[in-house]
Amino acid sequence: MTWAMRALVTLALIAACDRKAAPPPRPASADALAGGAAAAPPPASAASACTLERAVWRHPAVARVVAVGDVHGDRAAFQRVLQLAGLVDADLRWTGGKAWLVQTGDILDRGDDEQQILDDLERLEGEAAAAGGRVVWLNGNHELMNPAGDLRYVTPGGFADFEDVPGLDRERFASAPAHVRARLAALAPGGPYAQVLAGQNVIAVVGDTAFAHGGLAPGAAAGLDDANHATRCWLAGQGPPPAVLDDDRGPVWDRTFGLDQVPCDVLDRVLGELGVARLVIGHTTQPDGVNERCGGKVWRIDVGLARHYGGPTQALELTAAGARVLR
Repeated sequence: MTWAMRALVTLALIAACDRKAAPPPRPASADALAGGAAAAPPPASAASACTLERAVWRHPAVARVVAVGDVHGDRAAFQRVLQLAGLVDADLRWTGGKAWLVQTGDILDRGDDEQQILDDLERLEGEAAAAGGRVVWLNGNHELMNPAGDLRYVTPGGFADFEDVPGLDRERFASAPAHVRARLAALAPGGPYAQVLAGQNVIAVVGDTAFAHGGLAPGAAAGLDDANHATRCWLAGQGPPPAVLDDDRGPVWDRTFGLDQVPCDVLDRVLGELGVARLVIGHTTQPDGVNERCGGKVWRIDVGLARHYGGPTQALELTAAGARVLR
């Protein structure tokens, strides 16, 4: 199914929200999203060969890594956890020196501060680099759902949030309700904030630790470079939707290692294929906070940080001394 068909569902979803209907569960297949009124197709460049270079997603070990889970549009919560880790000051300016921040996705949806957080991350990338550190942030399922036209979890404030983005091509979405057009134009493949997301991967490795939003299935390791590249090309408006968009066992959707019972033998296979010692994931909210399974081979860091969930302010710190939960 083309991206344009995915975007058609927006009107039906918005209508459902306007009727205060409960949001439907995620479809088993993206084909189930088809429907609604007509929307303009993606730019012609989407059909051309992708000009983006393949991004580096494997990095050498560093002295300190702080991993933060799902943020979901809550800038205050994001600032609190970064301050807890000593990475920013009261003005959300980088103070982390040579430390690395890894954020595992789901900046978007369920909150009203999404544009500002994306802008913060872009700025912090530069500030951290100037200090000898680094900010690595991943695309989660919600960073792919929005460009695909799946806006089920957008708040009223989230629709208004992108109204002030300059140069948006709202006419491309003239058949959508007026209050939806700015967000669609900003986050549709090739749009200005989709271009920001196109700078991020869906998986990263730092030293002996792999980071993904959801998880990984056995056999996936060989295709991760292609998954990162295909996702970035699509978001940039230079390719078709990537397979990970709808792959329940892919890095943005898989929950195998986020549930109560973790198959440690499967995890061992995944870690062996990747050549790492541990996996750090978000996506599946952990009511009891950051925790590990299988002797610390998987860490689950989605603590429901945002006000939507009301979870604790926690992060995971990785150093030569091992893993430690920051509370």
